[in-house]
Amino acid sequence: MILKVDIHTHILPEKMPNWAEKFGYGGFVRLDHHKPCCAKMMVDEKFFREVEDNCWSAETRMKECDHHHVNVQVLSTVPVMFSYWAKPNDCLALSQFLNDHIADIVQKYPRRFIGLGTIPMQAPELAVKELERCKKIGLKGVQIGSHVINDWNLGSPALFPIYEAAQELQMAVFVHPWEMMGQEHMPRYWLPWLVGMPAETARAICSMMFGGVFEKLPKLKVAFAHGGGSFPATIGRIEHGFKCRPDLVAIHNDVNPKEYLGKFYVDSLVHDASMLDYIVNLLGANRVALGSDYPFPLGESEPGKLIEEMPYTYKIKEQLLHGTALEWLGMKKENFI
Repeated sequence: MILKVDIHTHILPEKMPNWAEKFGYGGFVRLDHHKPCCAKMMVDEKFFREVEDNCWSAETRMKECDHHHVNVQVLSTVPVMFSYWAKPNDCLALSQFLNDHIADIVQKYPRRFIGLGTIPMQAPELAVKELERCKKIGLKGVQIGSHVINDWNLGSPALFPIYEAAQELQMAVFVHPWEMMGQEHMPRYWLPWLVGMPAETARAICSMMFGGVFEKLPKLKVAFAHGGGSFPATIGRIEHGFKCRPDLVAIHNDVNPKEYLGKFYVDSLVHDASMLDYIVNLLGANRVALGSDYPFPLGESEPGKLIEEMPYTYKIKEQLLHGTALEWLGMKKENFI
């Protein structure tokens, strides 16, 4: 049986403070435990999502992981918790609470879980300090949103101190879509999740490429959720735009975007065998890692099944199921067997 490391899973603390009461204004998530082993995620009085105890119980997660033969989960918060819109010190306090919770689980079950923190991206100085603290408490990286709420895309010069610190500290970065562009114009059919999320990830990749992040910080290890979103399918268009309108596209970085293929990581969550094969060929098996989006319904219900059913060699399946993940995180297989 091949070791499985799932880089894309989300977790919440079972009990959280009433942030709105604590900070004096609304917009924060709270949990309404309205029945056993189940809770409603509420933003003030607005229902966001119902979650079960596998969203907070490490023990429930391990039972389900054992059923699907997943050896290790990389834990990160639910993106709605990023709260980049909040006052910086309030976002820092919330981030510290979430990060301490994940660190406690990792410390308790070090062979089953790896932790990623969250940081107040809207305040880079505070974000760097919390990034440093994440390292000290045993987390292996941070999860960040696909943009920052005050109109900063991920290529913004204001964010470079965060990336520089992550590179120096050897902390991995996982980029997850959130606050999807145009969602107010597509209220039906779950389109923000089906269309907006892939577009957000493409936005993030292009912003980091054209903003010079990968060029200036070649040792920074960045992974993107959902197989890179719509980026892999549009790289031809992106390169063509770079060539035909460099006056618009190449204003901060004049390197062809295709030069960065293989310079960043993506997870395997594409739900389609031909698309998985495409991103493996496009980026390399050493840049694609198992990711399931556990425990949410848009995720892979049987983590790793798509990879296992592909006509790949045993060596490539090893790479996809754990090799790439461990390289991205700077960890060794021996830590988990």
